[in-house]
Order: sequence, then C-alpha cells, then structure tokens
Amino acid sequence: MTTNINKLKTDKLPHALYRAEQVRALDRTAIEQFGIPGITLMERAGAAAFRFLQSRWSEARDITVLCGIGNNGGDGYVVGRLALEQGLTVRVLQLGDGSRLKGDALTSAEAYTAAGGQVHAFQGMPQKTDLVVDAIFGTGLEREVTGIWREALETVNSHPTPVLALDIPSGIHSDTGMALGVAVRAAATMSFIGLKQGLFTGDAPDYCGAISFDALDVPAAIYASQILSARRLDWAKLKNQLQIRSRIAHKGHCGHVLVIGGNHGYSGAARLAAEAAARSGAGLVSVATRESHAAFLAMTRPELMCRGVESETALKALIERASVIAIGPGLGRSNWSQRMLSAALDSNLPLVMDADALNLLCDNPIKRDDWVLTPHPGEATRLLGVPLDEIRHDRFQAVQRIQQKFGGVCVLKGAGTLIDGAGQRPVGICSGGNPGMASGGMGDVLTGIIAALVAQGQDLETAAEMGVTLHAEAADVAAIRGERGMLAGDLIAEIRALINPELGYADD
Repeated sequence: MTTNINKLKTDKLPHALYRAEQVRALDRTAIEQFGIPGITLMERAGAAAFRFLQSRWSEARDITVLCGIGNNGGDGYVVGRLALEQGLTVRVLQLGDGSRLKGDALTSAEAYTAAGGQVHAFQGMPQKTDLVVDAIFGTGLEREVTGIWREALETVNSHPTPVLALDIPSGIHSDTGMALGVAVRAAATMSFIGLKQGLFTGDAPDYCGAISFDALDVPAAIYASQILSARRLDWAKLKNQLQIRSRIAHKGHCGHVLVIGGNHGYSGAARLAAEAAARSGAGLVSVATRESHAAFLAMTRPELMCRGVESETALKALIERASVIAIGPGLGRSNWSQRMLSAALDSNLPLVMDADALNLLCDNPIKRDDWVLTPHPGEATRLLGVPLDEIRHDRFQAVQRIQQKFGGVCVLKGAGTLIDGAGQRPVGICSGGNPGMASGGMGDVLTGIIAALVAQGQDLETAAEMGVTLHAEAADVAAIRGERGMLAGDLIAEIRALINPELGYADD
C-alpha cells in the first residue's frame, strides 16, 4: 500500500509552534540561563541534520552545502565537517561575503577548513551532486529575496538534486509561511529548538517537503519562558476527545443538524454537507432546500429528512426541531437565499456558515458569538474588504481580523487551515490534508462535519478543530489511492471509521 506522504511530514512532531523571534529567545535562554554554549547548540543542530541526512539519503556520497553568513550558515559548516569525517565528498559554497562570518558561525567555518574542507564562492551549482544542504538564510529573513540571492535560489531550484533545508527553506518567512519572492524547494526540512508557525501554512507546505524536528537536548524548562504563538492540530491527538457512546444512546441524544442550502442547480452541495453530518455522528439530519430538489435528495440518501422550503415560516418550523444550523452549501444569492439566511440568523441556534452564507454576510455584516465561519481565501477578501494578496501575505492576521470583526470562531481554509476563536487558545493550524482536496464540494463536507460535532455537544472551537482535522485525515486516507481525481464524496466514505477510533482503523 502506498505510504501517505503527509504522514511523513508530521508524525511525532511537537504541537507547540512559535514565531521566529520566540525561537531566538528560547535559544538565548538556553545559552544565558542554562549555560549551554552557542557553539554547542550549533554542533547539535549540525549533528542532528547530518543524522537525518544519513537516514533519508543513505546512498549519498557527494554533498553540496550552501552556506550563508549567519548562524544558519554555521549549521551548514558543521554538516560539511561531519560529512568529511565520514569520508563523503563535500563542497561548501559560500553565499555572501565570507569575511562577514563571526561568532559561532565563524568558529564552525574554521573547524570545517581545519578538517581539510574547502570553501568556494557560490558561482552556480555543480553539474552532479547527490544532495544539496540549504543553510543560506534560516529564520531571520524579513524582506523579499532579490538580486544575486534570488538568482542563487532559482539556480538551486532548477537543479535536479534533492535539497535538505536547515531550520526552514531559504526564502520562506518563518512567521507567515509566505515565499518572499523566491524560496528553496526542499525535499525535507530539519527544524531546531522550536517549530516555526510558518512551516505549516501559506506557501510553506509547497516548499518544506517532509518536516523533521530536533530540540537539541535543551532543558524542557526553557519553554516556560515563551507562550506558544500557535498550535499544530492533527486528528491523531484530537480524536482522543471523542467518548464512546452510552449503550443506551438514542438519536435524540446525538443532536439534530439542519442543513440549509441547495438552490436551483446546486442540490449536490447541500447533499454533501448533510451526508457528512450524518456520517460524523449526528442523530438526525434535515435538509431545507428548494421544493424541486427535496424528493430527489431523499431518494439518493433516504436517511436524510429533506424538505422543500420556500418560505421563512416553513423554515422556522424546521429550526424549532434542530440543534444546530449549517447554512451556505449551494445557497446562492437569490431572494430565497436571503430569506433563508434571515430566518437562520433570527434563531437562537449555533450556526456553521459557509459559501454564499458568508457572501451574503458581507452585504450586512453582524457580530455574534454562537457561530463558526468557514471562509476560503476568496471569501475572506470579501469579509474583510481587502485584496487577496493581503490575505495571502499573512493568513494569521487575516483569520484573527475576521474573528475580531464577526465574532465566534473563524476557520480560514487552505493549505494549513487556521482556526481562531476569540483568543481563548492560540491559533490552531491543521498540518494534515493534501492537494487532492482541491476539488469542488470539499468545503461542503467540512461544514457538515463541524455541524455534527456541535450537535453532539462539542463547543464551537473544539468542533471546528476536530472537524478540520477529521476532514484532513479523511482526505489523507482517501489519497492512498491517489490525490488527482479525489472527490469530496470520497472523504465521506472514510469518516465513519475515523470518527470511531476505538475500532483502530485510524491508526492503520
């Protein structure tokens, strides 16, 4: 069976995430308060990277190390020296003025040359090498990569040899995950001391490859000096919050989800959300849709209670029986859509808002605490009234601004989906999922999952976190048969087993 590539990236990684300045502060704490010399930490980083290199590319005999002029370059020099000591062919290519090396980085460079290593100014990549080690920028980069530096990174990317990035691929912003003009595309990234929040969202998932981590044997006490800036979320951890059902449970104990949507031509979206809610454990699922769709939807999945609803009065009768409302999948922006949303907003039920429910909300913005908003970046631009590039530039800021403006919980979808809920917890980042999810209907399935978890008693933020990670895990299981061609309905087929972890399926 094909191994899921996303599992390789996140298994056994810490869940605590930090900004770059916080990791530098952790480094200083280790040095100043715990007496660990900086050169010792650099040696440990280089040794950890070299061990990883040996395990992943055991056949590599010719290694090219690209070193910058900061501490990241110093880590690279340690890797080069250790490779020399193991009898490998090593070339270190220096980017930037090598005379500017100082402190621990200079000490490491001198140790490399004392071991017989040679340093050459970067003038291009060798025609043939087995592995490239990226030790150019590290976490300190704040501005766009230009000039000869940009040319160097583009040259690395055009070379067919795999790249191991130290700490973070050069060119990726450690806090936002954005590529600053250009960035190294690594096959793997080895991060140190604390995981950087930018590794898991923005552009970073396309550049980092398999992510590994080493704490460099620093005392656990150093982490008490920093409040984590974000949390990595995965289903492997969150599934533990599920309780085995009481042996006397009945459908009334498991909540009633009302899905509102499926305007003319869009019945499939409401169907996907409703079936996802049912497979996620909701005791009852009703669908309020256009009159012309109700009978057809009931035939395709008879467990769903499908009602043709053309008036607010008819919808209110359904609302009275529900535990939570999921509104937006296939809703459209017609007069009917506006009436349905108005009735939902008038209720006192928790809401999961998606798709055109969000687009309609842009026209008449309100703030409330009892909803989950699930925008993709395009919907986020409309909610905030800013260009798409502004959302992309800093997804953390965007999700927090939406939450502050509209209240409740915001789920900003995309690679590295973010969840923010009024600052009660640091922003959550889903590290699961894969490019196969880039197809229609995926958001509808997520809406149904989150609504079902709310119906079963989870608070809104927990339901959002569990829903996003369950959705991603289902996609990763489905991707075992290939990412290209994956359909939203393929996830529904996996949800039932995953949401029953006592069966052991999720750990296969």
